[in-house]
Amino acid sequence: MASVLVVVLLMSLKWLEKDMGKAKKSIKFSQIFSKSGSINILSAARMFLFGARDVWFVIALPLYLSQIFGWNHSMVGGFLALWVIAYGFVQGIAPRITGKAKGTVPDGKAAMGWASVLAAVTAVIALGVQWQWQPELTIVVGLLIFGAVFAVNSSLHSYLIVSYAKEDGVSLDVGFYYMANAMGRLIGTVLSGLIYQEFGLAACLWVSFAFLAATTVISIWLPRHTATA
Repeated sequence: MASVLVVVLLMSLKWLEKDMGKAKKSIKFSQIFSKSGSINILSAARMFLFGARDVWFVIALPLYLSQIFGWNHSMVGGFLALWVIAYGFVQGIAPRITGKAKGTVPDGKAAMGWASVLAAVTAVIALGVQWQWQPELTIVVGLLIFGAVFAVNSSLHSYLIVSYAKEDGVSLDVGFYYMANAMGRLIGTVLSGLIYQEFGLAACLWVSFAFLAATTVISIWLPRHTATA
């Protein structure tokens, strides 16, 4: 793999244009925000969506599995690795689930609906952890369901940003969208450690639910249509 990467690097240095990816003129901070209201709304929804995942998944969950359930590092790492693999699989077939593969074009209504489903799943997991309803089973099964529904949400957002972005300035539109994505992950990661340390996993899950409720509400303002591809 390393040797192949070295070959790719050398080929890139030789044949890629030096100015590729460079802006022809400087961009002001105020211009970072998209001129499209739809993209700004979708970016806000994306920020809360990924913050909702990372606020309990990144730090709080591995610590909880290790400290409360007594899982060793191999068990924690193996379980989360399987989760990531399953997440990727569901994301790959998400167009079949949302209807895009059948010619139904997803819109803001679909985004709102799937966000509300994910919020409901998170609330059930939070209640199970808080009230100790077989917490180990609740978390394992709940996380698998959460991952599947989250994958559909993420895939749906990725489709919408491509459909909203204009050919003129598409790099700025998509760049702003993924900047919001990164901001959500940063907020979620920081809060994951802080909230878990002070209040525990259940609190992290309730914050996740609040973020997903925000995602659902924000998605109300995304464009809706009934067109088919």
